[in-house]
Amino acid sequence: MSTIIEELEKEQLNANAPQFHTGDTVRVHAKIKEGNRERVQVFEGTVKKIQGGSNRTTFTVRKESYGVGVEKTWPLHSPIVEKVEVIRRGKVRRAKLNYLKGLTGKKAKVKELVTR
Repeated sequence: MSTIIEELEKEQLNANAPQFHTGDTVRVHAKIKEGNRERVQVFEGTVKKIQGGSNRTTFTVRKESYGVGVEKTWPLHSPIVEKVEVIRRGKVRRAKLNYLKGLTGKKAKVKELVTR
């Protein structure tokens, strides 16, 4: 890749991007623009996948809302994502948790990673 493109991508990286992995439960604070007003909306769920690299990294978060599965994908280094809080660490053995799509309730729960 061209060094000019690499330099541009380094400038766009978010310096305070959090460290989280697939299976973690996170709370994403995203900026929502409604007309001329701007507010912060919180979306809490399990990280289903992280893909891409450099400044193109995206992550998908899944949650159950009133019995319906909701998934949202955000760019990690976007100014729309204000902050990402890690609530709990998940113990998973896969990079992409596509099997969660067919599960609801307690079956869709990811085991918690206990660190000592």
